[in-house]
Amino acid sequence: MKIGICTGGGDCPGLNAAIKAIVASSIQQGHEVIGIRDSLTGLLESPPRYQTLLWNHVDDILTRGGTILGTDNSGNPYSDPTKRDQRIKTTLENAKLLGLDVLIVIGGEGTQAIAALLSDAGLPVIGVPKTIDNDLPATDKTIGFDSAVDIVRESVERLQSTAESHDRIMILEVMGRDSGYIALHGGLAGGANVILIPEIQFEVSKIAAAIDLRKKRGIHYSVVVVAEGACGKGESPFYMKSADQKEVLGGVGNQLAKTLHKATGMETRVTVLGHVQRGGSPSANDRILATRFGVKAVEEALKQNFGTYLALQGSSIVALSYKGLKMGERKQISLQDDHITSAERIGIHLGR
Repeated sequence: MKIGICTGGGDCPGLNAAIKAIVASSIQQGHEVIGIRDSLTGLLESPPRYQTLLWNHVDDILTRGGTILGTDNSGNPYSDPTKRDQRIKTTLENAKLLGLDVLIVIGGEGTQAIAALLSDAGLPVIGVPKTIDNDLPATDKTIGFDSAVDIVRESVERLQSTAESHDRIMILEVMGRDSGYIALHGGLAGGANVILIPEIQFEVSKIAAAIDLRKKRGIHYSVVVVAEGACGKGESPFYMKSADQKEVLGGVGNQLAKTLHKATGMETRVTVLGHVQRGGSPSANDRILATRFGVKAVEEALKQNFGTYLALQGSSIVALSYKGLKMGERKQISLQDDHITSAERIGIHLGR
């Protein structure tokens, strides 16, 4: 077979580990692999942009962050209705021109939604879930999530020592548009005192009361982890202007700092973790998970089980049909999730 790979959407630790697993597993079994450059964009251009992937291209990439194939968010043939039919036709023709028997698409909710549509259009596709946000449907974990959690955990630990030294409130703003997995898991692992997530609209007065209670117990500092998509009760998420004047999600940390300082009188500082969460070497767990996903993708490809999306369920990786899955929708944390229960029972305040 000739197996294609592309990585779409935001980068994250573990993408290269998945690429290596796909290439190594394929070559071991006598198959050829080509990498599509810059997500699906490489198939939208004429001639298509790609590279043949050999052992020497992947031998040392297990530990590297990012993706050797490049990625972007613009490779969507469905984005412009006036050009959609032609762009779909170009994508399918280029896949045929390259002789692809299957395209393994490693990506998040947007990329997988596109992959599902291309599957319906006739492209043989297998999807591999990756996103630091862990917000894809049907899978317990995605590539990149564990690494991002570990970065947040370490950041919380570092902020604790400086918060304690100065009797301050330290706020750590982390990624998480609609889902609070990074904030909840990273904050829980790091020992945060307050965790605010998009699934629970917070009340500043209740957060201030929790911080005052800590002071009465002789603890004169607090560390708050807030997801960028979290917002106060009855409010909307915060947006700010980027350097190129685009509206981007963010700013809740600075706004929260102002209101908490006013409510508690405590000195308050903000750290916005931003793209630090996406970069660097993947954790051991992400390397293993990405390897397992890559090997499973090749197994399904050789069985010609196309139009499928891989998911970690319990300890097993399963192949599910795109049909029936709500690709493009972000999974949120259930309020009955035991991570929420555990956090509150050990005294972590969730803003409610």
